[in-house]
Amino acid sequence: MSVRIEHHPQDQEFIANTGGHTGELAYSTPEEGVIDFIHTFVDEALRGQGVGETLARAGLDYARQHQLRVRTSCKFMAAFVRQHPEFQDLLEAKA
Repeated sequence: MSVRIEHHPQDQEFIANTGGHTGELAYSTPEEGVIDFIHTFVDEALRGQGVGETLARAGLDYARQHQLRVRTSCKFMAAFVRQHPEFQDLLEAKA
């Protein structure tokens, strides 16, 4: 299955489109140099097909490219980063 990811910075979200269904990864920028992934949603018809993972990777790749520290307020994103050590270096240091 081919998933197209679009970044809509004006809406602070990444959108996945495939087969007329969508998924989204919403974020905020609570302070300079920090991106907080706050919400992930994938249409019922797309669940279990890797769309959430594709969105997660797109968001984290964006954070890496722009040298942003990552917060994971979204439980899905927190779990994804825990399961993928290659992204853990992006996490914001705990104070």
